[in-house]
Amino acid sequence: MDQQQVKSYLLARPCCLLDTPFGPEVAVFKVKGKMFATLALGQDRRHYWMNLKCDPDEALALRDIFDAVIPGYHMNKKHWNTVILDGSIPNGEIERMIDNSHALVVRSLPKRDRTAVEVHL
Repeated sequence: MDQQQVKSYLLARPCCLLDTPFGPEVAVFKVKGKMFATLALGQDRRHYWMNLKCDPDEALALRDIFDAVIPGYHMNKKHWNTVILDGSIPNGEIERMIDNSHALVVRSLPKRDRTAVEVHL
């Protein structure tokens, strides 16, 4: 997936809003005010990098499986992974990681907000 496909997929998640609190170069995707993804041009200046929330055990497993998954850049490395969009990870796997990040954040919301999001699922 390229950055436009990823951005479209992120924005299609229920109750997703795009924000730029760190400046226009970093897109932040939130559900009910809580961040579940970021998307920006990476340090290599060639590929986009996406930060996604992740279960700590799964985060480690994904880093072992994919060279393009590294500990979360500028994030809590236990709970966040950075996915380098270099074309090496299958689209379905990227979508699954995005869906899991969104679901983790939704589960952490207060019941009234969680219920509001679940209506759109």
